[in-house]
Amino acid sequence: MAEYKNVDELTYKEASTELELIIRGLESGEMELEESLASYTRGVELLASLRARLADAEQKVSLLVKNDEGADVLVEGSAADTSDELRL
Repeated sequence: MAEYKNVDELTYKEASTELELIIRGLESGEMELEESLASYTRGVELLASLRARLADAEQKVSLLVKNDEGADVLVEGSAADTSDELRL
């Protein structure tokens, strides 16, 4: 198994790209058991990090909407539902 950077040191794009490669590798069925387990573990770490980053970003987002009088107002965005499970 290759040496990986700490998940917290990866950009969002790097983490999502790595997760995609892990999923493809696992789906190929060509990995040995040990490599599959290590890849799955890394994938779970990446997914948790990505979900946390998305939730944090969505909490910071504000939406511009019109109130009852037609004036523009800023309202806080809400966090995404991250209750789905990774299925590899």
